[in-house]
Amino acid sequence: MGTKSTYWTGAHTKHKLRYHIVWIPKYRKRVLIGKLVTRLKELLYQAAEVNNWSIEELSIMKDHIHMLVQVKPDKAVSKVVQIFKGGTSKILRAEFPELEEFLWGDSLWADGYFAESVGVSDESMIRKYIREQKS
Repeated sequence: MGTKSTYWTGAHTKHKLRYHIVWIPKYRKRVLIGKLVTRLKELLYQAAEVNNWSIEELSIMKDHIHMLVQVKPDKAVSKVVQIFKGGTSKILRAEFPELEEFLWGDSLWADGYFAESVGVSDESMIRKYIREQKS
């Protein structure tokens, strides 16, 4: 829905709600590598597409994820994170059973997350920060 950094229009609304979200695997294990990262990216973009959100920046490090995502105003950021983490955890744990060696319990992800709203004035700084995570 929409292009990067544009205002979206809904029923009686015009909005640009973007969040910088960060979360980690359980125990901050460095398991986000190789084919798992490729599949994780696919799943995150699919979740965004299904929900009519836009992932504007994404950086997956071995032990954490940074994302800049634009969402509609009818979803709380907690629900957005729940959808991203819940869906990816279930699928990745089924498709990559070797994760069980490092992660036990019902989730790939640690509890909690970091989130901040992103406004026009800090957008370029946040984008640069996410892009340069691997540097």
